[in-house]
Amino acid sequence: MKTFQHIKTRLVAALLALVCATAASAQMLDTAKLDLLFDRLLARNKGMGGLTVARDGRVIYSRSFGSRQIHDTQRQPLDADTKYRIASITKMYTAVMIFQLVEEGRLKLTDTLDTFVRQIPNASRITIAQLLQHRSGIPDIEPDGTFGRQPRTHDEIVARIAQGKPNFEPDTQHAYANTGYIVLGFIVETLDGKSYRDALRDRITSTLGLRNTYAGTGNTDASRNEALSYRYIGGWREAEELDFSVVAGAGGIVSTTADMAAFIQGLFDLKLISKESLTQMQTMRDGEGMGLEPHPFAGKTCYGHTGGSGSSGAWLTYCPEERLSLAYATNAKIYPVRNIVNGVFDVYWNRPFEVPALDAFNVSPDVLDRYVGVYVIAGTPARMVVVRDGGTLFIQPRGQTGVPLEAMAENKFRLDPMPEFEFDAEKGLMTITRGKEQRVFTKEK
Repeated sequence: MKTFQHIKTRLVAALLALVCATAASAQMLDTAKLDLLFDRLLARNKGMGGLTVARDGRVIYSRSFGSRQIHDTQRQPLDADTKYRIASITKMYTAVMIFQLVEEGRLKLTDTLDTFVRQIPNASRITIAQLLQHRSGIPDIEPDGTFGRQPRTHDEIVARIAQGKPNFEPDTQHAYANTGYIVLGFIVETLDGKSYRDALRDRITSTLGLRNTYAGTGNTDASRNEALSYRYIGGWREAEELDFSVVAGAGGIVSTTADMAAFIQGLFDLKLISKESLTQMQTMRDGEGMGLEPHPFAGKTCYGHTGGSGSSGAWLTYCPEERLSLAYATNAKIYPVRNIVNGVFDVYWNRPFEVPALDAFNVSPDVLDRYVGVYVIAGTPARMVVVRDGGTLFIQPRGQTGVPLEAMAENKFRLDPMPEFEFDAEKGLMTITRGKEQRVFTKEK
C-alpha cells in the first residue's frame, strides 16, 4: 500500500508539472513578433489601434499603437483606456439584452414588430427572431450625405426606415442590415423604460464591471479618451463618422479592447444570459446566428462579431475550446483587419507567420487618371464617382464622401477589407468584387 507521504509527493509533483506546463504555454506566445507587426503597421502608415488577447479571463497580450488625436504636430497617443467605436460589435450587446428580456418573460422571439413599431412595412409579420438573424427584409437606410451626420430622434429614424421598400418577404432570405438592430435597440428602451445607454449600463457593464464601455452620444470626443478616426492620404487626416444616435443599437457603443475581451468572456461564462440563450445565439442559419457570427481560424471555430464604420473598425471573437478571447479595434482601418487578426492567431498557435513588409504599390498619376470618371449600372440608381488626389484614387458612392483605395496592382485596388475594384480603361469598365458577388459599372462618356 502506498504511504500518505508517497501520495502527497506525487500530488505535489503533478501540481508542479501542471504549473510549469501552463507557464511554458504562456511563454510560447511570440510577443516580439506581435510587437513587430504593430510597429510596422504604424511605421508604414497602415493602421493604428489596440489589441487584447486573454485566456481564461487573464490578459496575456495587450498593445496600443498610434494616436487617438492628431493635430498638426501634436499627437495624443492611444493607450489601454482609449475607447474605440466598435460599430457592429454593438449588435452582440443588443442581442444579449433582448435575450435577457426573453428570460424575464417580457418578450418572446415570436413577438412581431408591430407590437412596438407599426410604420415599417411587414411589421405584423416580422418577428424578433427574424430581426436578430437578419431575415426581416427591412432595408438599410439609404445615405444622402446629411442624414447620418446629424443627431436624429427615434421618430426620425423610424420614419426613414419606413420609407424603404422591403428587400424580401420576412424569413425567406438572409441579408445583413443595420436597421433590424436599430429597431431592436428601440425595443430594449421601450420595455425597460430607459435609454439604451442606461439599459446597457444596468444590464451589462455594471454586471461585468466594465468601466470603459458605454453608448456614445453625439460624435467621437477625444477629450473623453475616445479615438478619432483617421485616413492616411499623404498624411493623417480625420475621417467623418456617423452620429451615434443614427447607428444606435446597431453600432453605437464605444469600448476598450480590454472591456471587449471581458464582455465576451462574461457572455460565454453565462454571467449575462443562460446556456439555452447562448446556444440560440450560436445557432447558425445561412451563416448567421442571433448576434453572433462564426469565425473559423486554423480549423477551429470561434464566435463573435466584426464591426466597421468609416475608417474605424473592430473584431471581437471567442474560442470556447481554449477559453480564448481576442479583441482588436482600430481608428485607422487601412491594412485589412482580417489579415491582422489571422496573423495574431497564427502567432498564438505557433503557426508559420511572417510579418508583412507592407510596402506600398505605387501607380503613376497618369495611369490613375485613366480611371477617373463617373460609373453607373444602366437601369439602376447605382452611381459611383472616381477621383484622384495626388497618387491616390478615391471612390465616392452616391451621397457619401470620398474613400481612398489601396493599390494592389496597376489596375486593381482594395477598400479594406473588401471589396476589390478592377478597372479596364480601354472598355471603360469598373468591376467591384465582394466575396462571390460582382457588379460591373460602365464609365459615362
